[in-house]
Amino acid sequence: MGVLVVLGITLSAYAQPPSSRLPGRKSESAEPWGAFLGRAAHDAIGRQYRIQHPTNLIFLGTIDLSTIIREGKLGDPNRLSALVKRLRPDITDTDALVLFEVKPDNEVGRRMGREQAGRYLAALNAAIEPNKHLSGGTHFDGSLFIEFEGGGALWQLAWRTPEPGVTLYRWSSRRPKPNTSWQERAAQKEEQLSQEEVEKRGELAERVLRAAYEGSEWPSGFRGQVYLPVDCP
Repeated sequence: MGVLVVLGITLSAYAQPPSSRLPGRKSESAEPWGAFLGRAAHDAIGRQYRIQHPTNLIFLGTIDLSTIIREGKLGDPNRLSALVKRLRPDITDTDALVLFEVKPDNEVGRRMGREQAGRYLAALNAAIEPNKHLSGGTHFDGSLFIEFEGGGALWQLAWRTPEPGVTLYRWSSRRPKPNTSWQERAAQKEEQLSQEEVEKRGELAERVLRAAYEGSEWPSGFRGQVYLPVDCP
């Protein structure tokens, strides 16, 4: 997916966790703080695409090109080289015949997304039947919110697809404002997440979003709510 390279560039400020003894973080975890938000974004955006296309066969970033071609009945995966077979696009829809690469919303992320999407499309289309060629997906935008406690921290994950095959995401927050609805706070000016916020809630945010999409119980220590795109105006 190329996720780790981009995360190293865009989230390097969060790469040295000062302590593992913070709310929402497993005591044995030694993973860079920013990695949780990158992984959470990829997972949530992929799951949301599946929700919006419930009848399509969709492969997310853990599935390689060889499996996509074989299970998607697109052609002969043996036409791929051994190295190319292991490549894993972020979102591949073999019914709509489109592909997306998910990257942070900045110039580096956009350039890398464009390059990787082009590389994956070239590899796929060289190995599949001519009438099943894929292209870069479009018109995939959305937003969700995590409210950590009533009137307190409100985080937003938003994504857009400014060019075919490249979906860009960004995290932001809203200032706490007691005795107001989450919609009122969501309408406030967005602010960049601080390092302190990411250190405190980064890992918890990843687990909370997974629980929201899977319909499972909230992680221990979470006393808030998640508002998925269906809940957002």
